Amino acid sequence: MRGLLALVIVLGVVMVAMAGMVVVGLVHRLGGRGSPSPDAVASSLVLDEPAGTRILAISPAGDRLAVLLQGGGPDRVLFVDPARDRVAGRMALRQ
Repeated sequence: MRGLLALVIVLGVVMVAMAGMVVVGLVHRLGGRGSPSPDAVASSLVLDEPAGTRILAISPAGDRLAVLLQGGGPDRVLFVDPARDRVAGRMALRQ
């Protein structure tokens, strides 16, 4: 009988500990360090490109964004670093 009582107590403690871990995990994901702040996501980079330039596509390229531009000269790709709000590189065909 004592063994059964000990088993029930141990299982109760384990269930309370697991419920606490679930609550801590939810708090961490919803409002803690796991999610980026709105300021970290918002960005205001202005591209210095000639008039008539259009953005055709934006694609992820590792930790950067590849921005395909057309018009205002030869077609080109800009590599934007969103963490630093700057153009990290350019690629264009020579004409």
